Amino acid sequence: MHLIVGLGNPGEKYRLNRHNIGFLAVDAIARRHNFPSFREKFQGLISEGTIDGEKVLLLKPQTFMNSSGDSVQKVAKFYQLTAADISVLYDELDLLPGKTRVKVGGGNGGHNGLRSIDPQIGLNYRRVRLGIGHPGHKDAVMHHVLGDFSKADQQAWLTPLLDAVADNAAMIVKGDDSGLMNKLAIAVQGDGAERSQRPETVDPTRKKAPGQSHVRQARPAEPQAKVPETGPMADMLKKLFGKKD
Repeated sequence: MHLIVGLGNPGEKYRLNRHNIGFLAVDAIARRHNFPSFREKFQGLISEGTIDGEKVLLLKPQTFMNSSGDSVQKVAKFYQLTAADISVLYDELDLLPGKTRVKVGGGNGGHNGLRSIDPQIGLNYRRVRLGIGHPGHKDAVMHHVLGDFSKADQQAWLTPLLDAVADNAAMIVKGDDSGLMNKLAIAVQGDGAERSQRPETVDPTRKKAPGQSHVRQARPAEPQAKVPETGPMADMLKKLFGKKD
């Protein structure tokens, strides 16, 4: 049995956030391979089916990103899975939109979802990094990851990428990392970062209008994401970026 985990934040308002690309990828796999409806269990949404004859669990933790490991650990313990039986799909700022990298083991790269998972199941699980691009300056990261994918991005690279992940999910299960990266690269070749509106480098010294973020200046076609001030999401952002005065 293999567990495929998609990382994201629960709730309709976060559904199309860049930070939720892991959820979107798992949903695409479920649709393509006719998995049954997700059910609530293990602090997450889970579905069980088969891919290329192999039993597979799909999991979307509902704990908010910072506590994703709580849900993953519960599933791993119940089904007696090791880290080698688990693959995690998540957003990667340090890859251009549509670019992907797949490997087993490594650090968390500053990703709070992985930071929660690592101490609970160990490091030797498969990481499928799905590029969302960097806004160009660290002050704009929060709004970038919590902003929705634009319609242009969805058409240019997101939909082809998610379709390719679903089509080639058997490679995730079988551990064909190089084959998977090749298939995903072909799927978005000439579409992804080439046609997508690339994040622009933001000059932190440039004056901004009151109430306007650097992301709004760099990407005027997209609405500014509203950043929550209270609740689990606010706690997550404080840990990631530090509490502001």
